[in-house]
Amino acid sequence: MTTPPRTDATAVTAPRPETTGDRPRRPRSRTALLTTALAVALLAGCLLSAGLGAYRIPLGDVLGSLLHHLGLGGAELDRVGESVLWNVRLPRVALALLVGSSLGCAGALMQGVFGNPLAEPGVIGISSGAAVGAVGALALGLGFLGTWTVPACAFATGLLTVLIVYALSRSGGRTEVVTLILTGIAVNAFAGALIGLFLFFADNAQLSQITFWQLGSLSQAVWPKVLAVLPCAVAGLAVAPFYARKLDLLALGERPARHLGVDVERLRVVLILVVALLTAAAVAVAGVITFVGLLVPHLLRMAAGPGHRFLIPGSALGGALVLVVADLAARTAAQPAELPLGVLTALFGSPFFFWLLRRTRRKQGGWA
Repeated sequence: MTTPPRTDATAVTAPRPETTGDRPRRPRSRTALLTTALAVALLAGCLLSAGLGAYRIPLGDVLGSLLHHLGLGGAELDRVGESVLWNVRLPRVALALLVGSSLGCAGALMQGVFGNPLAEPGVIGISSGAAVGAVGALALGLGFLGTWTVPACAFATGLLTVLIVYALSRSGGRTEVVTLILTGIAVNAFAGALIGLFLFFADNAQLSQITFWQLGSLSQAVWPKVLAVLPCAVAGLAVAPFYARKLDLLALGERPARHLGVDVERLRVVLILVVALLTAAAVAVAGVITFVGLLVPHLLRMAAGPGHRFLIPGSALGGALVLVVADLAARTAAQPAELPLGVLTALFGSPFFFWLLRRTRRKQGGWA
């Protein structure tokens, strides 16, 4: 008598591949690792940026002065060192943090709203609209708010441009993404014509001011400017993460997102206003700085996936890191001269943009 073949119960009841336990953990551990790495790199970048420059301050002295002002020990620097550190370097580092995090976060939101990794705040005319206000104020010699006239005009026209673009692209209670982008392109062209007109009527001194502002720079950073941009940046950065889950659902497509309870139209309005707030505030105090909002979110998406719970705060951290390092390079690469910050980010951002285009076309056949 032959014994029946024994069924191998262990084969049935044995735990499934470790895939069940491993898959959810890997992205989390990766995002935690990336967040830690970005935070550490940002801290190191801030300390280096505070210490390096025409007047060199050793890292230990920077830390000692910071601890002294926080009441945690340390020691005060000499009069010149204190003045350079607290009146020149630290305002500049703080402004780079706020502007970079604003641009990075705005880029992640724009790419989520439009479902396109090539979207950035400039697409719907925020940057060029703000530039019209700043260039107009410089060319017309406006000074009704003193030194705040140019930033105030840039902020107001940046927000106004977004409202105009949104009103023009809205029809029947809905806003199509393609219409919004095409309207933004048209408004960008109109803003470029206005800037050209202001340049035509400006004198040589005004032309020099306008050119310097358009190239982007943090050289005029002072604590009042930091405090001026702080509320807008903090408000935008605090609100954005609450929409991460809805952006993840929107990535499935508009119709599935609506079926899952997302009010797509309201989501777009709110996030475009948040992007306008972040970008207009950044452009108003730093000029036109390109590619940060495009480059940082896309790099993080390639490293950690498309989930917006990490992408939004990660892009803010990454944008701050890029701008702190870029500003340090702009100050120290050609001493005693200073390279324009916007030119530096464009020099590195443009080749990345071309690489991104070719990579996406090779892997996906483009976005059409």
